[in-house]
Amino acid sequence: MSDTTHVAVLVGSLRADSVNRKVAEYLRDHAPEGVTLDVVEGIDALPFYNEDIDAGSAPEAAERVRDAVAQADGLLLVTPEYNGTMPAVLNNAIDWLSRPYGQGAITGKPVAAIGVTPTPYGGVWSHEHALKSVAIAGGVALEDVTVSQTSIDVDVLGTEEIIAKLQGAVDAIAAFQPVAVAS
Repeated sequence: MSDTTHVAVLVGSLRADSVNRKVAEYLRDHAPEGVTLDVVEGIDALPFYNEDIDAGSAPEAAERVRDAVAQADGLLLVTPEYNGTMPAVLNNAIDWLSRPYGQGAITGKPVAAIGVTPTPYGGVWSHEHALKSVAIAGGVALEDVTVSQTSIDVDVLGTEEIIAKLQGAVDAIAAFQPVAVAS
């Protein structure tokens, strides 16, 4: 058994200069001792979820994303907010990760949602919706560590207090202990 906690990271923005990608990469590059973060690439290549194409063998892109998350101990969603909810690419990735229902790659894993948007609310609805979806899909939504950060008039990665909050989400995933179910 490894003493290292592996956290898969899904970035909900596909934009090349995305501040959320920069946040994910910063957290990866500054992970605490005993924790590794792997930014999962390829969610943009996932076809829209359709059970017809998931029967038997899933598309290669879906298998790669599922494997990356299945091998991790936890999942960090780093995402902006689009029109009051999570980006479609992230929602679609969660759909692929949730199948087969009850046995998907996120089942039982701790999941936190963080992100940055140029709005006063910092993406709070996106993070709420993503965690709701994850919980329905079988993940363990760490709602108390959500960081919805505005980027209005602030250098997100240049502010120690904000960095500490973002890193706190990684710490919470690493510290997660499943609750034993009484029999």
